Amino acid sequence: MRLRHTHELTDDDRAALFAFLDEAFAHDFEASDFDHALGGVHVIAEDSDGVVGHASVVQRQLIAGDDVHRVGYVEAVAVAARMRRRGIGDVLMSRIDEIVLAAYDLGALGASDDGRPLYLRRGWEPWTGPLGTLTPDGVVMTPDDDGGVLILRTRSTQHMDTAMRLLCDWRAGDVW
Repeated sequence: MRLRHTHELTDDDRAALFAFLDEAFAHDFEASDFDHALGGVHVIAEDSDGVVGHASVVQRQLIAGDDVHRVGYVEAVAVAARMRRRGIGDVLMSRIDEIVLAAYDLGALGASDDGRPLYLRRGWEPWTGPLGTLTPDGVVMTPDDDGGVLILRTRSTQHMDTAMRLLCDWRAGDVW
């Protein structure tokens, strides 16, 4: 496992990482998805053939009710098809969890159906309240995302009510 901040990745590293993620997500990985994964810490699993697993955590601001939180948002969690069901996802998320718990008020991620059991098993929990985003034109609710966001509580958010409205900052591509 390697931990690297985005600024430590060379152009070749970024190209290899994008190629890996595009393959791991069955060519359903856009440039905006990759952009969302940049700017934070990458946990990278490798073998002699190259990258076999990746997860990153980037800082975002989420508004829960009326409170703004500094959030470790998890992006681009993937394991190579040939290496799945061998515990690599757990190892990646173990490192991500450590980073979130040490550096942020809260962890959050948009869970795929395939990834959801991994996160739930590790103590992440569903946000049950309505979701939205703070756009340049104001708050826009994102009901299609309701139930798809998971959080990891930290010491400072142990008693947070997950039934409140949760808003994310605006960004290109998928907001969650």
